[in-house]
Amino acid sequence: MMRESVSISLPHELRKKLDKISKDESINRSDIVREALQRYFFQHELAIIRRVMIPKARAQGIYTDEDVFRIVS
Repeated sequence: MMRESVSISLPHELRKKLDKISKDESINRSDIVREALQRYFFQHELAIIRRVMIPKARAQGIYTDEDVFRIVS
């Protein structure tokens, strides 16, 4: 996989937290930021899917986890 560098600016307090976690957990900053971005993108994609799927589920009378369980069981 080809990697590219990206420069970002962080508020001082955020940078301090990043450095502390990096040191405490012996993980480099790039790995922490990479994982945070992956989680953000996953949550963003999930939110998009939910916006599309919730109206479709409501149209079929699906409102709760129990409704889903009843249908798939």
